[in-house]
Amino acid sequence: MDKGGVGGGGGGGGGVGEGGGGGGGGRGRGKKPIFYRARNSNTAPSPSAPAWRPRQPHQTEPCARSQTSSHSSPSITEQDPENEHGHRSSFVAPAFIGTCADMCPEKERAQRERLRDLSVFERLNGNPGRTSPNLAVKKFCRTMSTIHVQASDIRPPSVLQNTLKYLLDLLESSSHPFDVVHDFIFDRTRSIRQDLSMQQIINDQTIHMYEEMVKFHIVSHCKLSRYSGKSDESSLYYLNTEQLMKCLLSLFDMYALAHRSKGVNRNEAEFRSYYVLLHLGCKIPTMGNSLSSWFCYLPFSILQSKEMCLARTLLRYHRLGNYKRFFSTVTAEASNLQLCLLEPFLNEVRAQAIAYINCCGYKAQPYPLVHLSKLLIIQEQELEVSKLWASEQRYMLKMGSFKPACI
Repeated sequence: MDKGGVGGGGGGGGGVGEGGGGGGGGRGRGKKPIFYRARNSNTAPSPSAPAWRPRQPHQTEPCARSQTSSHSSPSITEQDPENEHGHRSSFVAPAFIGTCADMCPEKERAQRERLRDLSVFERLNGNPGRTSPNLAVKKFCRTMSTIHVQASDIRPPSVLQNTLKYLLDLLESSSHPFDVVHDFIFDRTRSIRQDLSMQQIINDQTIHMYEEMVKFHIVSHCKLSRYSGKSDESSLYYLNTEQLMKCLLSLFDMYALAHRSKGVNRNEAEFRSYYVLLHLGCKIPTMGNSLSSWFCYLPFSILQSKEMCLARTLLRYHRLGNYKRFFSTVTAEASNLQLCLLEPFLNEVRAQAIAYINCCGYKAQPYPLVHLSKLLIIQEQELEVSKLWASEQRYMLKMGSFKPACI
């Protein structure tokens, strides 16, 4: 019997025995195994084989679909629920819709009653162990997996929209401290985004919900900055800014998908201007790419919009050190939400302005306090009691709860 099929140049045997073509004889000195070379071979396909066409994202072989659902379904944390970049590539209906009709699934509600894991806003008559479908709101679950998820645990878009409205109404009418209210809404809105992500929902209703959640984080951005001296509130401020950025980036992905079928969204310029304003100052997470490259991908109509022109103008005045034009533009043109984004940064611009005045101003006469308060859009009594201290040859305002007169 010819031994070449086992040890020598035979195609299949070379990988097992010793000898030439297979990669056996020299254990590393010989040629690569044939099953490696076959991948790069230029052998023409069989004439009877069907022509190859690229498969659409939603078209999956039955076997591949079963393997994906049973083995490779990532968890919500692996998908980064607040940065929902795993959405479908078209502005279409979701793959499945949840069936939970309440703000919190019944199973979770019963478990949290048993564990007495209820927020002050969810307790029935103040009882920490009792709640109701009208009070309990589904919590954000960091370890939830798409493998074992059930439709009864997921809320459909209509329920999610009603839940969001309930939470935002609570923000305006609650008598509790703001940090307590914020902590509750912060967690429950993350759960809303988690349910939207698991259902892969992208439509006008979803975009509207994301816009409302961005507004909540912007208002919190302003209010939490006034407590930046306390460690707990300072951490809340950082986490809120982080979630604000993630919400904005997810919203921009949805805007991009909507461009293919509906063009530019009517609110897109407003929310993209918020992203630009977040680049003022240094108390923000890392942004990644520069704004210059980011502007290149925006439609011309957005770049020429009133909101975007204002944001870019303020950014330019800040980088040029033109504090007078900066504050006059803020007073004349900024909207309420834009002011909420700008307020945590205004103290930094005020400090820069006072440093310029101290360095270049006429020192023989005192600077009029009334004029300075109008220039820096700060109340005169607040400016009068504020203190200056030198740090690394730079005059800084003492950080405090300054409130611009125009807010």
